[in-house]
Amino acid sequence: MEQYDIAVMGAGPAGLFCAIHAAGPDTRVLLLEKNLKPGLKLRISGTGQCNVTHEGDIRTFFSRYGAHGKFLRPALLSCTNVDLIRFFEERGLSMESTAEGKVFPVSRKAEDVCDVLIRECRSRGVDLRCGEPVNRVEYTNPGFVLDTTKSIFFAKNLVIATGGVSYPKTGSTGDGYRLAASLGHSITGTGPALTPLVIGNFPFADLAGMSFRGLAFSVWRENRKTIERQGDVLFTHTGLSGPGILDCSRDIRAEDEIRLSFAGPVQRNTFAREFLFALSHAPTKSIRTIISGMGVPERLARILPALAGIPADCTGAHLTAAGRTCLISQLVECPLKVLSLGDLSVAMVTRGGIALEEVHAKTMESRQVRGLFFAGEVLDIDGDTGGFNLQAAFSTGFLAAQGINKRIGEHVS
Repeated sequence: MEQYDIAVMGAGPAGLFCAIHAAGPDTRVLLLEKNLKPGLKLRISGTGQCNVTHEGDIRTFFSRYGAHGKFLRPALLSCTNVDLIRFFEERGLSMESTAEGKVFPVSRKAEDVCDVLIRECRSRGVDLRCGEPVNRVEYTNPGFVLDTTKSIFFAKNLVIATGGVSYPKTGSTGDGYRLAASLGHSITGTGPALTPLVIGNFPFADLAGMSFRGLAFSVWRENRKTIERQGDVLFTHTGLSGPGILDCSRDIRAEDEIRLSFAGPVQRNTFAREFLFALSHAPTKSIRTIISGMGVPERLARILPALAGIPADCTGAHLTAAGRTCLISQLVECPLKVLSLGDLSVAMVTRGGIALEEVHAKTMESRQVRGLFFAGEVLDIDGDTGGFNLQAAFSTGFLAAQGINKRIGEHVS
């Protein structure tokens, strides 16, 4: 049985970064990867361009992870976006920011990010073994016995960084949840996040590709508003996507109702007065022309009156009070019923995972099992689009390494 100070399961961004910062001259680190190649999901992130992180003050990141930003605070402060950019640039991979604040390698190649991480692992003596999925873990108090398809290993400390269940073709099949549960951990309900919405009887399928910047929308569940937001929204052939929708998808469920405001973030009464004014000043113009003149895209302006039951040739003078009320509803709170969320094959990340109350936020160590650590998407953490999920993976991987190093130091002393 080969023996190591640290075993890390999963050679994604969290696992690779953890192994790099845990390795040392007197510390043997084993990095196990089930796939034949490390970093498969990282290699396709950002459509292969790898949005590594986001620019700006790291404290602005805390609000980008839903209700779990507070848990991530120690990790993000231990390895900030500035630290992460410096790490890659010191190793020859330059970074650049887009106008939206997203940070990419200048080469726009995710492969280059992987190469830096793998080279750094090897230079620090990490024993990287691919094609070795872990079938079983046994806690021996102290230490862990890991049974793979090829070998049996013993490690004094174990890091589970196996990712979630999104993009299962890249190997993210929930192995970490199963093994963590076998060691006494709770798993919160998992599902797709950063995923598009499938809308029942979607009326705008012919407008697929049309996008709206800063569109106001709300989400309703059982006649109660659960979300109110402005964000970029994209029509697809089957429903809604775009950063605004993707970022909210963690909190959206089937049967929820999305209400879109094509009139902007205005109160219904305010818009009703503006609409009446527009009608009174253009009685002979078609309704389609009038609402198009109020900022609604012309192609959309052709559809909304029909959804309100208004004839295509109806003019301002001939619009009935009932028709006006229905059209205002379509313009200010167009109701769309969520049929389903995009499944795990298209979701960028996983919602749910290792219950955070069972993990020390300052070290990433388990509160249940000494010497067991977690990092990355296997935790119940998911962030907004724009590099926030990769930053969380790198930061939690770094903090887990720091936690292990501190534990080893205390044991030696």
